[in-house]
Amino acid sequence: MEADGTAVARGHAVLRDGTLLLTAEEIRFERREKTFIAAGGVVLTRGAIRLLADRIVYRRADGRFSAERIRIGSPPYFAEAASAEGTLAEITLRQARLSYGEPGRWRPTVVADTIVLAPGQIVRTEGASAGIGHLQPFGLPRLQHELSRPLPVRMELEGGFRRSLGAFGGAQLLLPVSAAASLGGDLAAYTRRGVMIGPAGHYESVDTPGRLHGAFRSGYINDQGDRHSDIHGRPIPEDRAYAEWLHQQRLGERLTLNAQLNWWRDSDVLRDFRPRAFVPVQEPDTFAESVYTGANWFLSAFARFQPNRFQAVQERLPELRFDLLPFALGHGFYHRVNASAAFLRERPPQRTLASTVMLRAPGDAAQTIVPYTWTEGGETLQTTRLDGYYALERPFAPAEWLAITPLAGMRFTHYTRTPRTIYLVRPSLPPRISSTVIDRGSFSRTIGELGVDAVLRSSGTFDYRNPPWKIDGLRHLFTPRLSYRYLPKAGLGRAQIPRFDRESFATYLPPLGLGDVRHLDDLDATNTLRLGCDNVLQTRDATLGSRDLLVVNLANDFRLARRPGERTFSEIHAEVAVNPARWLQLDLYESFASQDATLREFNSGLTVRAGDAWSLRFGNNFLRGQIQDYSFHGRWRLDERFEAVTRLHYDARRRRFTEQTYGVAHNVGNSWLISYMVSVYSGRRRESNFGLDVRVDAIRF
Repeated sequence: MEADGTAVARGHAVLRDGTLLLTAEEIRFERREKTFIAAGGVVLTRGAIRLLADRIVYRRADGRFSAERIRIGSPPYFAEAASAEGTLAEITLRQARLSYGEPGRWRPTVVADTIVLAPGQIVRTEGASAGIGHLQPFGLPRLQHELSRPLPVRMELEGGFRRSLGAFGGAQLLLPVSAAASLGGDLAAYTRRGVMIGPAGHYESVDTPGRLHGAFRSGYINDQGDRHSDIHGRPIPEDRAYAEWLHQQRLGERLTLNAQLNWWRDSDVLRDFRPRAFVPVQEPDTFAESVYTGANWFLSAFARFQPNRFQAVQERLPELRFDLLPFALGHGFYHRVNASAAFLRERPPQRTLASTVMLRAPGDAAQTIVPYTWTEGGETLQTTRLDGYYALERPFAPAEWLAITPLAGMRFTHYTRTPRTIYLVRPSLPPRISSTVIDRGSFSRTIGELGVDAVLRSSGTFDYRNPPWKIDGLRHLFTPRLSYRYLPKAGLGRAQIPRFDRESFATYLPPLGLGDVRHLDDLDATNTLRLGCDNVLQTRDATLGSRDLLVVNLANDFRLARRPGERTFSEIHAEVAVNPARWLQLDLYESFASQDATLREFNSGLTVRAGDAWSLRFGNNFLRGQIQDYSFHGRWRLDERFEAVTRLHYDARRRRFTEQTYGVAHNVGNSWLISYMVSVYSGRRRESNFGLDVRVDAIRF
């Protein structure tokens, strides 16, 4: 104790004051000012907050402090500064550096004149620049960021070599311009093609997480390489571009808005320059939908557009729809209502044909054969369609294991004018454009439906245990199902109805109910009995309550009314999922024709994994006369930083590997994943038969 009332502790001094713990080489307590002064290896801890400094002055009365050469962590963020002041709830750092993760040369870093940090809550900066490690080339405006959200800086890097593109390198960088938005762009250079550039951005709601988020991306290139032709045989122009936008928003407690834009100047721009994005979206879709959710009903407005002239789209401009879910009327009866009004249009893409013409100059007897191409248009359809469906059903339960639901329904559809426009560009010199419009007038159709659904539920339990496989008892759920639908007039007016929503190719059993079919304009008379059987084998699970070990679902249609080419009995469809342990998974689907013992389709996948050490997946796809391929995906963790990966795809019909990819993934500082991939392709028309890719992805932010 000194004469002025100051208490001094030296040599590994420790101070505890409630939840606060302060350690230092020297701690002074000035009783008159109620202030602690700590110097030399200072460590201040309160709860999850830990602060290190050379010197700290802490006022006990209001909890404010000032510090020199401070370091503070609020995981996953770490900061250091020349000086700081504030409280442990909000700290102002001067001449500061903020790192995502522990400081290192590969960590995302922000350097700023001032950083305001509320540990665990928010960070604000002034006069900042961002970068990696000790390199910060990007200036930032005033930034505010919630620490619970991902880092607002987004970056992607990719480079490599492909025969069709040459050596290439590209990057996407988005920097925050506000708390809710990040803007930037894409830049990629190809030695055999040119430079592609375009703006990009991301936005989201800050005040109400999940209420609003969206992103956009674009690119333009003057392509100087070998562009080939598009999917309709038309030459692809030099100027190539794309734009994509995704928007999701909750406008109110019951109202949502979803929108998506995919505009491609030609059919192959993404296939050539962004193959990773092309594979899952080979037919781009552009739409906007808003849905209002009632207590037991939905009201929606849906619009689909055709911004790309190379594809046919069933446009809805727009479609208004009302859906009333099954609702109790009393006395055990339930009813269901669907109604919609839509303006529909379809403009098929033009196609290019090639021929030759004979040219002869005046007074010249010699003729010259000149290649000549012309374009033929297709049939443009448009109509306004009013549609309504009503169904009444009455479930019965004669026993607790049996449920029978007879139903009756009716669907009324009215087509206003059903014009057809045919365009034709004739191969003349000069070309002549002609069009023909055929108006077939309005048309109405009423279809009745009768049907029944029956479900029988049974179960059995077995006292079987197998600790190595973590099986604690077995329960078998056996559920036979029967569905019958009779629609005798469904094919009424086929010759007069414009086929907008038409039946598409599918190998699964289609929906039976008249209210569930999507190919409304392409119906046929139906008299079908569907038999199904669901099997589930379960065991107890300490976390989930129960776990499915085996799922086997079978279904088959018996057609009392058949279309040309159909058999009385459909194929037997089977879905199988086997999960005897967390490290083993088998999925299988097959379609089998019992009449001639022919396997029509067989798809399977077997996955084996050993935690995060390695995983293997074997798969196959078989569709008789069309597809027969096999795939193998493997991943092996070599050590804490490196992982080997491989993908193999083999086409058995053509007896060749269509894709062989081998690579290594490198974890850099637990912040970046660098993938080095070598790919060899066979049989592709546009893509190169060899590719070398280096890609950098963010791991944690």
